[in-house]
Amino acid sequence: MVQEFQSPIRVYKHPFELIMAAYEKRFPTCPMVPVFVDSEVLSESQSHDGATRVTERRCTIDIDAPRLLKRIAGVDYLYFIQKNTLNRRDRTLQIEIHNETFSNRVIARECCKYTVHPEKEDWTCFEQTASLDVTSFFGFESMAEKIAMKQYSNSIEKGKEIIQFHLTELAKEGITHVPRWGLPASTQTVPGNHSRDSLSDEDRTKVTPSPDDKLDADYIRRYLGDLMPLQESCLIRLRQWLQETHKGKIPKDQHVLRFLAANDFNLDKARELLCQSLTWRKQHQVDFLLDSWQRPQLLQDYYSGDWHHHDKDGRPLYILRLGQMDTKGLMRALTEEVLLRQVVAINEEGLRRCEENTAAFGRPISSWTCLVDLEGLNMRHLWRPGLKALLRIIEAVEANYPETLGRLLMLRAPRVFPVLWTLVSPLINENTRKKFLVYAANDYWGPGGLVDYVDRKFIPDFLGGDCVCDISEGGTVPKSLYRTTEELDSEDSQLLTDLLYKSASIFKGAPHEIFIEIIEDSSIITWDFDVIKGDVLFNIYHSKRAPKRDTANGFPSMGTVSSPLLDKSWVLGQDYSTVESALTCTEGESVQGSHVARWPGYYILQWRFPSSLSPSSSSLPSVDDMLASLQVSPHKCKIMYYTEVLASQDIRGSLTSLASNHSGFSQLSSSTTFSIQSQGSSTVSRSAPAAQALL
Repeated sequence: MVQEFQSPIRVYKHPFELIMAAYEKRFPTCPMVPVFVDSEVLSESQSHDGATRVTERRCTIDIDAPRLLKRIAGVDYLYFIQKNTLNRRDRTLQIEIHNETFSNRVIARECCKYTVHPEKEDWTCFEQTASLDVTSFFGFESMAEKIAMKQYSNSIEKGKEIIQFHLTELAKEGITHVPRWGLPASTQTVPGNHSRDSLSDEDRTKVTPSPDDKLDADYIRRYLGDLMPLQESCLIRLRQWLQETHKGKIPKDQHVLRFLAANDFNLDKARELLCQSLTWRKQHQVDFLLDSWQRPQLLQDYYSGDWHHHDKDGRPLYILRLGQMDTKGLMRALTEEVLLRQVVAINEEGLRRCEENTAAFGRPISSWTCLVDLEGLNMRHLWRPGLKALLRIIEAVEANYPETLGRLLMLRAPRVFPVLWTLVSPLINENTRKKFLVYAANDYWGPGGLVDYVDRKFIPDFLGGDCVCDISEGGTVPKSLYRTTEELDSEDSQLLTDLLYKSASIFKGAPHEIFIEIIEDSSIITWDFDVIKGDVLFNIYHSKRAPKRDTANGFPSMGTVSSPLLDKSWVLGQDYSTVESALTCTEGESVQGSHVARWPGYYILQWRFPSSLSPSSSSLPSVDDMLASLQVSPHKCKIMYYTEVLASQDIRGSLTSLASNHSGFSQLSSSTTFSIQSQGSSTVSRSAPAAQALL
């Protein structure tokens, strides 16, 4: 595979003639580049008027390679032919290099050019391109390619340093000006000393490239950061490819760089994903979103998140009061498209703020910090259709806004957090998860806490800081604002009809029961159900004995009507036990909860009619009950439910992965695990049909 390299434009704030004098001092050898052993002039010619000079050299290179590889190749040094064409009239130097050693196995080409800056005639520009194609190398093609690219990258980094060194040496010799060829001495002026430090803001603006210009190395350092030479090359080549092939708006350099960084500077992969993103932006008119989109009033009232100053690194700071937000209510009241637009608008605003902060702080800022307040987080945030919608939104963000999240601080994590994190973390890219820092209770005030990342004067008042923060407190979305079932169906929404959920009818004397077998203790049983009609009583039982089986189908299925699993001969307290207090749920309620299974065995989740007999006397439904089930009965309830078991090792794994990124989470992990296992109880969140508070 051919490896290609394209450098940014390197600008020297010195005249071309002085740069050429410094360049000539590199030969015949250069101690600053140890691998450059020696060089000899093979030929030299000059035009009649002396304007053009052509010099050909053989350069000896000592590649830093394993001794065994050199012995296999049978060489100690590599030889390259360099042809320099200096045009004093046009003030250009063209350098062409190719390998002489192994020319039948390896094709190495390099082309460099020194020219006068197009706007500053007393400045000099330098750029270079190169290619390497290792067709065969004694079975070590890949190794040879990696060694060559590493050596080349190191020599590139030394290039400007070498020129600057020899400029200093010339100055020590009293040479600070070299006359231009062909001009009378009386017309020549000695240019001023344009060092980088003395360069005015106006001059800096002039050398900052427009989208149609080639990238300047100083511009890259100022606006994009310190990149390795090969990284610079990938950026320039991808940018050039977009200019040549893309017919729409060219993305800004910072955004192009994000796609490269997210894909380890794999040019082909980054180009493919960037093109997909550009198509997505065009389809959704994202470039006009900030100017054209008006947030619905419902979002303004109940969405609790907004931008808030910046962190200590200058990154824009976004605060989300997730625990105070009725995520299920928002998803029931708004379309997924509206929620996606809200998230996209936040990201677009983040990109704009990064540009502003880059200019304000004088250094590259390409990402933002997100502070998430988890106080009030509960199992209601576990609503499965909401999580699936969240997954689709996360996928859109990660595909189109890579490397934009610099850090995510999660504060006041409640006891239920490990359960929620176990469910949500698989939806998030691994590189993104590494940026998460989690704090329990008020631990964020200690060493390594919030004050290490955000200045005290910007910490919001609701977190104990002094900064007044007017971010909405969210609250419960009134059910009167929910979309109807017909509206959901017309939009092909799966929020209510998601295949994860099952429906069941409960009759007087005929409860609905499901069993869950737990093999490993400390596993967590989670549930999520909506009471569609009537009132129900929810119980959880445990038994070491397996529930009775249906002779034809084994354990009962989770159908509309099922026979009770608890045998009529079983005695409460002997054959099975209650592990949770009964929970009465009224029509319209949405209930989410979890229970840490302290013992292996069988757990039975039961929904029954509130007036039903006690479980100890439960039996098969009577003939009257079965007849009632075929009619529209006032003694009928209906639910939609979903259950899931989280293995204990999965929970610990999730906490461990976070702990590796921030030591403060270890305390949260241990305290959370202890409180859950010692109590062996459930966490339940419920939303009433009236204006009951979410938390």
